[in-house]
Amino acid sequence: MNIAWMAWTPVTAGFFTFIVLMLISMTIWQIISPSIARRGFLPIVTTRGDRLFISLLGSAYIHLAWLGLTDMAVWIATMISVLFLVTVMRWG
Repeated sequence: MNIAWMAWTPVTAGFFTFIVLMLISMTIWQIISPSIARRGFLPIVTTRGDRLFISLLGSAYIHLAWLGLTDMAVWIATMISVLFLVTVMRWG
């Protein structure tokens, strides 16, 4: 497999490692304690996995908008994304 097109920096590797660890953690959590579908501030009934997926998609859009609309540091968008993830996972 030729993956030379990807810029494999330590930050990129850390990002993908974090995503994999989150998915493994959520799988273990689901096995130990199955989630119950509930309705929060999101207009749909969701489980933990649904809220994680929504959070990851939202974080991607936050970063894309940040890169497209500002010249400020990306770590600010990352902090906003972490707050978004925590909010959606807790109250979503």
